[in-house]
Amino acid sequence: MSFLKKLFGKNRTKEDDSSGNFIVATLNDKIMPIDRGELYENPLDDYIQEKGIGEVTGGGTMQLDTGEIEFCDIEIRLNTVIIRESEIKIIIDKLEQLGAPKGSKLTIEKQKRKIEFGIKEGLAIYLDGVNLDEEVYKNSDSNFVVSEIKRLIGDKSEIVRFWESNSETGLYFYSDSFENMKELISGFVNEYPLCKGARIEKIA
Repeated sequence: MSFLKKLFGKNRTKEDDSSGNFIVATLNDKIMPIDRGELYENPLDDYIQEKGIGEVTGGGTMQLDTGEIEFCDIEIRLNTVIIRESEIKIIIDKLEQLGAPKGSKLTIEKQKRKIEFGIKEGLAIYLDGVNLDEEVYKNSDSNFVVSEIKRLIGDKSEIVRFWESNSETGLYFYSDSFENMKELISGFVNEYPLCKGARIEKIA
């Protein structure tokens, strides 16, 4: 049940600039750092620079003690000293367009204000890594679980969100509806041996 993918990717950092205002987008997304950059940071940076609003100055990933990703952050520097609500809305709308899940929030540091946003819902399935028969682990493939679930829910992206521990593997998926995802994958989860005893949780 191994994934050949790095957990930590490099964050794009830009020269610190004390001018303007800093805001932080906290995304309720269990996404790897490299994928975070490709899905959120780079498109957002291009978009707000083109509009003259500001720039993305960095990003980070918060992990639980278990190593499981809890959420990720994107730091944004606005070009103006005055906070323009229209620009805040543009940033939030763009992040939601890019797939920001429910439970995300934007922190405006100068105003000590938080704005909740997000549209997508999230589903996690935790595969049992210790209690199934050895034959199951030998003959089953967690990568197949990912590809099949993505096929069933209509997710055509190349991004794979996951976490592994000594006892289980967590796989994460996002779409418009948790309940719809759960229903679409129920037959597969009930039949595929590696999914026996798996936990399914709503994460956004």
